[in-house]
Amino acid sequence: MLSWASQFNIFSFLDNQQYADESHQYECLLATGQQDYAAAIDLKKLDHFLADNPEWIFGHLSYDLKNVWHHFPPKTNRVGFPPLYFFIPAQVVLLTGNCLHIYAEHPEEVYNAILNTPNHIPRQLTAYEFSQSLSREEYIAKVRQLQEHIVKGDCYEINFCQEFYANNCSLDPVNVYQQLVDLSPNPFSALYRLNDKYLLCASPERFLQKTGNKLISQPIKGTIKRDLLNASADETLKEALKDSQKEQSENVMVVDLVRNDLSKICKEDSVKVEELFGVYTFPHVHHLVSTVSGELPGNTSFSSILEACFPMGSMTGAPKHRVMQLIDHYESQSRGIFSGCVGYFKPNGDFDFNVVIRSIMYNATEKYLSYQVGSGITFYSDPEKEWEECLLKAEAIKAVLSSSAGPY
Repeated sequence: MLSWASQFNIFSFLDNQQYADESHQYECLLATGQQDYAAAIDLKKLDHFLADNPEWIFGHLSYDLKNVWHHFPPKTNRVGFPPLYFFIPAQVVLLTGNCLHIYAEHPEEVYNAILNTPNHIPRQLTAYEFSQSLSREEYIAKVRQLQEHIVKGDCYEINFCQEFYANNCSLDPVNVYQQLVDLSPNPFSALYRLNDKYLLCASPERFLQKTGNKLISQPIKGTIKRDLLNASADETLKEALKDSQKEQSENVMVVDLVRNDLSKICKEDSVKVEELFGVYTFPHVHHLVSTVSGELPGNTSFSSILEACFPMGSMTGAPKHRVMQLIDHYESQSRGIFSGCVGYFKPNGDFDFNVVIRSIMYNATEKYLSYQVGSGITFYSDPEKEWEECLLKAEAIKAVLSSSAGPY
């Protein structure tokens, strides 16, 4: 399907990688072409766009959209995704098990076009020289400064990120995406194109899903690398993650933040933690995933939900407003679409959005390639170990880009 979709300047492929647990995955959807769109930063206009168009709608929200509510000064992001963009596709392809559903004016023509499009021929990848936004010394110094804020009581935990980037890159986005998800087939993956801008995303995390009046969020905090060679040792690692007080404390901190966010818009006493510290297995890691839900009053607007919940707590920290101020002050780059979300609306108004992490961002016109990595900083964090963790995460994506990929 991606070979056929590549002809369109705008498309969104939301890819669940046939993940086993249906409650922790996207539907598998491909939306192509454009009939109409909403790119205004005014979220009330987005509400009107959604209300006036009860159809399939796809798009994204950048992390920098937070500036709308909190009046933070903008930073330049060279990849260039706008703060938000949504479009009504000309064609939607829904893959459920072995069933293919096509929503289009001429579905048979779309089906035949998909079948008759030649398979994508990947271009040879080039190994690029990457720079980073912070040196080791600068990173460690900033982490220590953030820990001083924690000691003073400004915050409890902060997600601190840095950027790795390369210039003069000619990239084959479909090829690189396929390599990325072959190595890391996560349930909220996406290949998203907006003209000359591409997002290649292998995310394991859901931000928000609405089904009827039920709203759920499934934050991830807590990770341990798997032992793929020894099943018994791998099971021991799962138990170690489940019993880790450090990982539990980070997870419950985010859960409390999500509960607070949902309580702002959901019916009184309806917000509950459906699952706390669920251990979920992914291709190369185990994660602690919690599920928080609430019941929305009738006719709750999407902008109201965003104002209460965006950006997601797992990519900010607690308390949210203060850590966003600190993120803006200490991070040298704009996050752009990283730490934002990509997803869709159904014609009945239900929606589903991921968390944009473990992602490559690419601007084909500028030939600019970027990815960002980060970690949760607490009082107990070792700045040097946090630096090494960032390098490890960065090396994983660099391996994909050099076509000599290892576990991700």
